[in-house]
Amino acid sequence: MKPIYKRIIFFVAIIGLWELGARLGLWAEIILPAPSSVFTSLYNGFENMTLVYDLIGSFRRLFIGLAIALILGTSIGVLIAKSKTADDTIGSTLLAFQSVPSIVWLPLAMMWFGLNDKAVIFVVVLGGTFVMALNVRTGIKNVSPLYIKAAQTMGSRGLDLFIRVVFPASIPYFVTGSRLAWAFAWRALIAGELLTTGPGLGYTLRYASDFGNMSMVIGVMIIIGVIGAVVDQLIFQRIEKSVARRWGL
Repeated sequence: MKPIYKRIIFFVAIIGLWELGARLGLWAEIILPAPSSVFTSLYNGFENMTLVYDLIGSFRRLFIGLAIALILGTSIGVLIAKSKTADDTIGSTLLAFQSVPSIVWLPLAMMWFGLNDKAVIFVVVLGGTFVMALNVRTGIKNVSPLYIKAAQTMGSRGLDLFIRVVFPASIPYFVTGSRLAWAFAWRALIAGELLTTGPGLGYTLRYASDFGNMSMVIGVMIIIGVIGAVVDQLIFQRIEKSVARRWGL
């Protein structure tokens, strides 16, 4: 049986048991609403355009923050990979910063920027920058010395060597870094929106929770999970597999 059919059967069974348990009253509706209630809340949310505006707002912040994170992360990664001094100083702090959850930066972001999009984008940038930098650094440092020596014997030096040899050989790590940066940035975005105002999935999640609308809470959680899985599997995972196949990995 193909994996897609196994997944369909699995999710249909989970939703069926969930609906059955809710209708039999095995738990209170306020604790875990039935799938039918969740679907109704989602339908109403899209019908009145609330969730549409939330998605637009969230993706706008995400794209801006992720783009900045990829540029910064790539620049830092190249710097610490090519400079031992930078690696001994900046590089030694990257793992420490990477271990700090992005939500921890939010109080500082709100003090600096206030309760607005800038604070959320700041958190998103921090969520994706460090993991991107670490992967770029690893990719450049793992380039086979044979490639570099072969290119040098043919007269390639400096920037030409980096563009023609080092960068192409590091592309699998760049792709993996981008994929991880997306995942970290997506989680940072939702966490940041929980404590800010304005249209966004995180804001609607908090608003629904404050008013006890658990059907909308579960619905938004499902949207967040589905978007994360779809983007990862349909975009980044396919690109990663294509690059790995092309590079013979």
